[in-house]
Amino acid sequence: MPAPHMASEPATHLLVPFASASDPACRALMPGLQLPHLTALLAELQPAHTDAGTDHSLSAPHERALAQAIGLVRADGSSYPDGLLPWAAAQSDTPELPQAWFTPCHFQVGMEQVTLLPGDQLGLTDEHARPLFDALAPYCAEDGITLRYESAARWHASGEVLRGIACASLDRVGGRSVEAWMTDSTANPVGGQLLKRLQSEAQMLFYTHPAHDAREELRLHPVNGFWLSGAGAIDHTTTLRSPPVMPDALRSAALQADWARWKDAWTALDNGDLQDLLERVRRGEPVTLTLCGERMAQRFTNAPRGAVARASRLIKHLLGNAPAWKTLETL
Repeated sequence: MPAPHMASEPATHLLVPFASASDPACRALMPGLQLPHLTALLAELQPAHTDAGTDHSLSAPHERALAQAIGLVRADGSSYPDGLLPWAAAQSDTPELPQAWFTPCHFQVGMEQVTLLPGDQLGLTDEHARPLFDALAPYCAEDGITLRYESAARWHASGEVLRGIACASLDRVGGRSVEAWMTDSTANPVGGQLLKRLQSEAQMLFYTHPAHDAREELRLHPVNGFWLSGAGAIDHTTTLRSPPVMPDALRSAALQADWARWKDAWTALDNGDLQDLLERVRRGEPVTLTLCGERMAQRFTNAPRGAVARASRLIKHLLGNAPAWKTLETL
């Protein structure tokens, strides 16, 4: 099967990850959000699709929304099952082969839970990541997994054992207790057990590696394991569309539970991309806005506008526009 390639997408689409979050500290901030451009924009748009999930789905709402936006679906047009979005394969030249990402990370053991800190939050550089990769690669090879160094914070894995492995995305587990996200893959139980064993071997291997002591001497979190994500393969020829614009500031702040920065990011987004989107709507251009929380994603569009949509818009203007945070708290 030829590698999927990106095609042009004519409509303007803004997809906002972590537009809201489940953390009580975040929920408490929402009524104080001043988002005049988003409020005005939502008054112009109509709900087009709602993806209702839960806080504990393996694939985050913004990842499911992104997959739909670019056409990353199964051969019959249906969505991939939870935790089986093949992101690594979709970004490779051989998407028909099972692939995944291994992310070096720090498992922080507390009194009641184990929290995961991914590589991009550890200040991990090639100096420490590359030796750990070189140490782990032979163990992977013994289990039929080819490991390729992509960056300090992400290693690419390929091998048949990665087919049908359901796994939680990093945006689900980063900075959180991993217990809720440890799953058994019923589609590939043999592969699932093999990967659990490999993760245990990596923990022991990394603990005794010189890079562990070197990072502790620098008062940095040592790498003591890896997280598997984006596993699977694409079993049909597909052409992926260009991705929507995805601002990262809200996501970055939310994953580090920095809610003051998250609130500032919303202000910047409202005065930037959302203001631009509102101006496009008022010029009569077709636009799409997808707002994603941790439970669900909701897509809004301004076309086509039938009689029901026109009546709904009229009612909004008569009653006044509801503040945007009312929509955000439902996500």
